[in-house]
Amino acid sequence: MENIQYLIEIYQSQIWASRALLAAIMVGIMCGVLGCFIVLRNMSLIGDALAHAVLPGVVFAYIAVQLIGGYFLCSGIVGEDCRDVLKPWYPFGFFIGSILAALLTSVIITWIQRNVRTENDAAIGIVFTTMFALGVIGISELSKNQSVHLDLKDMLFGNILGVSNSDLWITSIVALGIISSIFIFYKQLLITTFQEEVAKTMGIKTHLIHYYLMLILSFAVVASLRTVGVILVVAMLIIPAATSLLLSDKLNKVIIISGIIGFLASFIGMNLAILFDTTPGPLIVVVATTFYFLAVFLSPKKGLLIQQIRQRKLST
Repeated sequence: MENIQYLIEIYQSQIWASRALLAAIMVGIMCGVLGCFIVLRNMSLIGDALAHAVLPGVVFAYIAVQLIGGYFLCSGIVGEDCRDVLKPWYPFGFFIGSILAALLTSVIITWIQRNVRTENDAAIGIVFTTMFALGVIGISELSKNQSVHLDLKDMLFGNILGVSNSDLWITSIVALGIISSIFIFYKQLLITTFQEEVAKTMGIKTHLIHYYLMLILSFAVVASLRTVGVILVVAMLIIPAATSLLLSDKLNKVIIISGIIGFLASFIGMNLAILFDTTPGPLIVVVATTFYFLAVFLSPKKGLLIQQIRQRKLST
């Protein structure tokens, strides 16, 4: 009871805690729902690639805000005042730049996979490592300027406690858009995921569905960066979906279960992070992994422990 009371007081008195919890929950649900199609289509590595490939977009966005925003917004303003004027525009700039970088990466990967004699995983590795390297070089060059503060650590591991109102708005819009679009195009996604050839005979343009999925995956990855970072966003796309696939064989139920697991992992992980004063992003992933191993052993249909119990009953 004391821990619950402490958490209530934190959320009532600290606005950052409420924003962080809300952002974590939205990311958990969004990644959980979308992750079902990513896992079933064997696109997990592409999610990892997009998460790393956004760094050049962040560098480009920072330069664009400095040049374009500085020209239009800071005319006649110098020093700290100009930086204060530009500060609210950086989250939107980073989001747009990251989306452009992710889309460019997805297009290049798909083009190599379909037109060049290179293995699919090799094509993904070539593109995303190159993009990530370019991003690191760009951030290193910008960081030589003492007035520039781009923290690579926040991009890699997330900074959920620093989520701003603009970050929250961006995440909520993206989450609502992705979940709504999956509901609208559920039939097309279902058929192209399991029966691509049948989908072609039905007149469904499978390549457009593929690019559509890459598009919303790019939006989900970029919106999740602020919460769990580049390295851990892939885990939130994979673990809830993999867990739900152990609990059900019907896609509609898998999507619902995956969203619930994403919600619970974010909610529990965030509260534990506050109680134990530790990093929220990694702890959210640890909680999600705990759910996965519980399903591995205790799933009613596929759980290892349940199967052993059934085998013993049959043998006796």
